[in-house]
Amino acid sequence: MKQISTRFSIAVHILSLIAVSSNDYECTGDFIADSVNTNPVIIRRIMSNLKKAGFVRVRPGAGGASLLKDPGEITLFDIYRAVDVTEEHHLFRIHENCNIHCPVGRNIERVLQAELNDAQSAMEHRLAQTTLEQLVQNFK
Repeated sequence: MKQISTRFSIAVHILSLIAVSSNDYECTGDFIADSVNTNPVIIRRIMSNLKKAGFVRVRPGAGGASLLKDPGEITLFDIYRAVDVTEEHHLFRIHENCNIHCPVGRNIERVLQAELNDAQSAMEHRLAQTTLEQLVQNFK
């Protein structure tokens, strides 16, 4: 089974790290990459999405990143949308080119898509109920 992109969990990791960090250290790309245990290039790409969404400010050089919004104003759904983890906003993908001469084949997309859209809506609704602030309380 193919997994959903890790961009979402990495974005949550990045924002959580920035939210809990103190002035004792700067949240630089290298510092964040070390925490996530990934290549700094991946961090820069995701940070670019978070910056476009208005969540972070990135100071050039070794300046690090800071939040532009209060963690209580950022929901997991906001982060999910910012990093665009789904292809064309469809979490589930349905196989193509079914046999139109088969009653299941010609109807599977229409019938299944309604169920999958409901499942995605439920998940997105749940993500919208949790703020970054609520999440980071578990890290302290």
